[in-house]
Amino acid sequence: MMSAMTSLFLVLSVIVNGLYAGFMLTFLVAIMPGLAELPDQQFTAAMRRFNDKVPGPVFLLLFLGVVALPAAAFFTGLGVHGGTTGPAILGALICVVISHLVTIVGNIPLNNALAASEGGDDSAARTAFESRWNTFHQVRTAFSLVACVLLAVAL
Repeated sequence: MMSAMTSLFLVLSVIVNGLYAGFMLTFLVAIMPGLAELPDQQFTAAMRRFNDKVPGPVFLLLFLGVVALPAAAFFTGLGVHGGTTGPAILGALICVVISHLVTIVGNIPLNNALAASEGGDDSAARTAFESRWNTFHQVRTAFSLVACVLLAVAL
């Protein structure tokens, strides 16, 4: 049987991971398809503004929480997780770490390159950015969604 602390961490994990996965999914299915229809200058300007605003305090809290809360749920319940709970939490934790690595190694460098290209050729900047960024984003969104499902299963 899970302790109250482990249960609390697990409930918070589901909530925070759900919010984070929802944010990622919204970008994937609504924001990026909408931006794709813009001319190059408007697309690059919009993405630069998003990239300026997204790493704000609320996003950073979610970004850290999707790792910290499942880790806390896993380690506070170590040895007492029954059935699929422990493996599901561990699987979710692995998924969010992979998602974060994709963000750090893939999306952030592209965001930085796009920011550095401001004032230059927007068409070339978009060509170097959009397809690669979307591919990385699809991968991290998939891992985020799987993590959320695994945490719901664990709960």
